[in-house]
Amino acid sequence: MKIVYKALAALALSALATTASAQQYPEKPIRLVIPFPPGGGTDVVARVIAQKLGESTGWTMVAENKPGSGGSVGLSLAGKAAPDGYTIVLAQNANLVINPILGKANYDPIKDFAPIGLVASAPQVLVVAKDSPLKTVEDLIAAAKAKDGKLTFASPGVGTSSHLAGELLQQLAGVKFRHVPYKGAAQALPDLLGGRVEIYISSVPSAMVQIKEGVLRPIAVFATKRDADLPDVPTFEEKGLKNSEAVTWWGLAAPTGVPAPIVARINTELNKVLQQPDTKAKLRSAGAEALGGSSEEFGALIKSDVPKWTEVIKAAGVKVAD
Repeated sequence: MKIVYKALAALALSALATTASAQQYPEKPIRLVIPFPPGGGTDVVARVIAQKLGESTGWTMVAENKPGSGGSVGLSLAGKAAPDGYTIVLAQNANLVINPILGKANYDPIKDFAPIGLVASAPQVLVVAKDSPLKTVEDLIAAAKAKDGKLTFASPGVGTSSHLAGELLQQLAGVKFRHVPYKGAAQALPDLLGGRVEIYISSVPSAMVQIKEGVLRPIAVFATKRDADLPDVPTFEEKGLKNSEAVTWWGLAAPTGVPAPIVARINTELNKVLQQPDTKAKLRSAGAEALGGSSEEFGALIKSDVPKWTEVIKAAGVKVAD
């Protein structure tokens, strides 16, 4: 019996120590790993959040760009960090969920990370050149069926969120495109505008400048509701293609093992700053919609995305070259 009492006492002391540690947190700067180079969408979102958390709480947030392998380098570094709450990462579905499915990462999105909170999201959009004969989703599906697998579909690369959105669309619409992967939007857009490829799928932020200039025409977005920046553009859901959501989302995560009170503390402060009008405006200027929510809700999103994209990848036979 004494042994049991001692064990219970030890657990109680451990819990008290963890709670005390969380109350004192943070006692030093917090490193926010950004798994992409400076200047891109993920970098912009991360720096907005780091700045706003610092202003709101007085915490010292140190943003560090750790690019490589489509975001896998930064995620791997963060996942192997000490689970003390002083290293967190701005993950997105492409690197946290999709890269491991494709064998492009050495971490498990569920086992190796503790979800902190969802930050923002931006849908994918299907666009064509301004002079394309394709003007509606109905036009697109009819053309794909008529061309019997020869309608050309460009993406920023094999295994990207844009590529998988295209694969999802084909599976839902019962059509087949001919995928033409590029190394990025800068290489794909000239061929789209020159008529060498017929459609292109991109995140809304990446295509917005050309859409506003009238160079690209959006056909539909992969979302459950219309995008605030494209209010006149329908969703594929509206056109009868159910479960066609394909968004880029960003969320804060930490290495597995970070004490729950610390995760809760960061989540609380994150939700506060995401409700600030200035934060919403800055994220919207980057093409992203501020979200928020509990760590459990973010964890549920990750868990639901894994089987969804595993099924899409398997059905499409997507493989990434070594």
